[in-house]
Amino acid sequence: MPTSSAPSASRRLLSLLSLLQVRREWPGQLLAERLDVSPRTVRRDVDRLRELGYPVRAIKGPDGGYRLDAGSHLPPLLFDDDQAVALAIALRTATLAGAGIEEPALRALATLRQVMPARLRGRLDVLDPVVMANSPDATEAPVDTEVLLAIGAAIQSHEELRFDYHSPASAPDDAAPPRRTQPHHLVAHAKRWYLIAWDAARADWRVYRVDRMTLRTPNGPRFTPRALHELPGADPAAFLAARFKGSDHADTWPCTATVILDAPADAIAPFARDAVVEPLGPRRCRLRIGSWSWPGLAADLARFGADLEVLDPPELRAAFADLARRAAKAAGPAGP
Repeated sequence: MPTSSAPSASRRLLSLLSLLQVRREWPGQLLAERLDVSPRTVRRDVDRLRELGYPVRAIKGPDGGYRLDAGSHLPPLLFDDDQAVALAIALRTATLAGAGIEEPALRALATLRQVMPARLRGRLDVLDPVVMANSPDATEAPVDTEVLLAIGAAIQSHEELRFDYHSPASAPDDAAPPRRTQPHHLVAHAKRWYLIAWDAARADWRVYRVDRMTLRTPNGPRFTPRALHELPGADPAAFLAARFKGSDHADTWPCTATVILDAPADAIAPFARDAVVEPLGPRRCRLRIGSWSWPGLAADLARFGADLEVLDPPELRAAFADLARRAAKAAGPAGP
């Protein structure tokens, strides 16, 4: 039977509370094994938690066990280092998310930061992300917290990042040298993290998905950060939004057109995304819409399933002519 001093007993009590917070139910024997103590010691520690105000319920049955229930008041919470940093990052992004919880999130972050050990506050302070609105149908791309913190530290200390980048469009090349960039901004958007960095070799700004980055150590040399006004649009969120639209500069589509649709405005507007819809009567509307290419814009307009008239520009008419040619070919006579 292992013996324990008062400090080790306190650490064990905190470990027990941490385990109870991350799983709905714990068999008593499994808790004892995780804590390297006897089931009797687990029972004594559970009694101590109850004395401190934590509503730990005993579960009857062949296995027996314990559950931490919701209480009538909020007792002190316990987080391990990883949980505390993850919670702080979530609160940090919530303060910028425009969800109507900015002020409470900021107060919660301040409260959490006040009680965090200095070693954790130092890790958190390097992270200063830009947060854009999320898309409800976005696909999540998880990123390791340590990677985010390492990138944030490099941004804060103005050190070049060295990393391998794995894109689905390119085959992995173990012999390829790591990429070297000057990191400037971390941006959270649609459940993904992006790095905006200056590529000195290409003399241009680049965007990298953080979940595709494998950092190399150590970092490269220090650099003098470029001024914000040198970033196209002078705003990280606007710059990233422009790249999503295929534009190198302003947050606008590179191909825009005006058309008249033979369809009511209220039937088109819910599916028009960022297009401008203007009613022209009960059964017609004018649409100012953009896309990343003229063929893409023609195909986007075809999805409305309505007759249309192209007002401008002629590039869209040419794209429709090409789309009609390819559609006619696809709709040709079936083979034997």
